[in-house]
Amino acid sequence: MTAPNGSLLSAPPEVRGKRVLVYSLGIEGRDLAGWLLANGATVVISDTRSDEALAAAGAHAPRGVLRLVSGEPLLDPSGYDLVAVSQSVLRYNPALQRARELGIPVTSQMRLFMQLCPGKTVGITGSSGKSTTTALVGGMAREAGIDSIVGGNIGEALLGHLSEISPDTTVILEISHTQLQYTDRSPAIAAITNITPNHLDQFSWDEYVGLKRNILTHQRRGDSAVLNADDKTSRALMASVKGRLVRASILEEQPGPGAWVERGEIVVRGDGRPQPVLPVEAIRLRGQHNLANVTMACAIASEAGIPLDAMARAIRAFTGVPHRLEVVGSVNGAAWVNDSIATSPERTIAGLRAFSEPVVLLLGGRDKNLDLDGLRELARSRCRTVVCFGESGDLFCTAMRGAVADCTRVNTLDEAVALAATRTAPGDVVLLSPAGTSFDAYPNFEVRGEAFRAVVRALPGFTEEVSP
Repeated sequence: MTAPNGSLLSAPPEVRGKRVLVYSLGIEGRDLAGWLLANGATVVISDTRSDEALAAAGAHAPRGVLRLVSGEPLLDPSGYDLVAVSQSVLRYNPALQRARELGIPVTSQMRLFMQLCPGKTVGITGSSGKSTTTALVGGMAREAGIDSIVGGNIGEALLGHLSEISPDTTVILEISHTQLQYTDRSPAIAAITNITPNHLDQFSWDEYVGLKRNILTHQRRGDSAVLNADDKTSRALMASVKGRLVRASILEEQPGPGAWVERGEIVVRGDGRPQPVLPVEAIRLRGQHNLANVTMACAIASEAGIPLDAMARAIRAFTGVPHRLEVVGSVNGAAWVNDSIATSPERTIAGLRAFSEPVVLLLGGRDKNLDLDGLRELARSRCRTVVCFGESGDLFCTAMRGAVADCTRVNTLDEAVALAATRTAPGDVVLLSPAGTSFDAYPNFEVRGEAFRAVVRALPGFTEEVSP
């Protein structure tokens, strides 16, 4: 078997006594290092971030690591037996190109986990909605009393939990496009919520679609692929499905197995007749995009053997995951909503469409080289005010001026919150839905969302009791 980097790695490596170089001290890097150390490897970690940045991110090397090299380019892999890489290190990185030249095998956390996991794997990827869908499928499995674990790009580290997983365990994984850079296995049930322009600052459109498609590449005839029939790019992948094709739609009934919305209800069909799950009005999440997420979750859950009543109970109880249209509270009659997960214009568009109230929109962060025309046009009709902050504040402000009467540029998220608080009226929604990544000022969108929560809760008159 040939690894994606061109070197041979036919099975999980025998690592005892081997010198392994781990790139990045993020969550995946620490999980990799811990697993490698437990299996007798000698581990060196290389991370380009400074010691101060690592400390701020809570990133500390596991006990037993031979050396941590920080604040400089990734170490040359010469002399190492294996390179283990976090998803944040892209496959085009010069250090990985060097590993290819030297013939050094490259692996990753997700690659190792998929090779070693004894349980039944359910993998969910997509440009948006994958976290919500993964969390909801996990909730459905819990309601059904199924032995299950949720992990991957959401939840806990993977390799450290291998000992808890048996052949009877259902492993529900959120898998990002960057994690799919290095995988050579596909989940037994592989789902794609949608594929839309995103991360074009890192990959071309064709490369990005190819990474998403990789979740299906290694499936077998007995596996299932759950695809969004309402998404043009996902539909184009249906012809390449090797196993059972399952469709999800909020627009119309689908042939064969799947889930869709019909007469105000979500229905699913396995191998028999369509069966109702619950009325759409029972869903507690806002927005058509969340209706699509719930419908996709039902299609996945049906393939995983989760009963309809457990699906319904989980949906009725589900209020979302942190940083995704999360209502923080209200100040003087205006609701404040944390949608820090919205790192692309399309996600911000979905967030805006979830509200009929006038919106004070907070945009900012680091740009991904994505088109802003659709966001500009929607902001014209939905936004009372736009406040732009961060590295791409000027870019966003230039795009919004002329579409929104009140658009102001500030430097930081704290300043954006303070200014927004002076521009609200009762009944407004103040929406942090940045349309950019957090990496100009925060290590991830979660930390940015936590910072937003903290500064909002410190505003005079804040209460948690009123929601939009």
